Amino acid sequence: IIYSWVFNEFPSFVAEDSRRFISQETGNLYISKVQTSDVGSYICLVKNTVTNDRVLSPPTPLTLRNDGVMGEYEPKIEVHFPYTVTAARGTTVKMECFALGK
Repeated sequence: IIYSWVFNEFPSFVAEDSRRFISQETGNLYISKVQTSDVGSYICLVKNTVTNDRVLSPPTPLTLRNDGVMGEYEPKIEVHFPYTVTAARGTTVKMECFALGK
């Protein structure tokens, strides 16, 4: 399966860049340093590459707080590596980890 995200309305897809990342392991969308231009509705699109079937999630709104209160999170690194990874020589293995916090 392939995960992608629609921003506001189809076919405006979220483009991955230095602030946006879509995990192809979990389907999660990560946005760092959220800006006013990120405000809107996000819909996850899951596509089965074998059958070409697609499923859309319900919309999830992203809003900015205007009260000036920011959440404080202690730094943490999320790692979900399997105990063993088997791969054929010459292939690419992608292992994801995320750092978050302030």
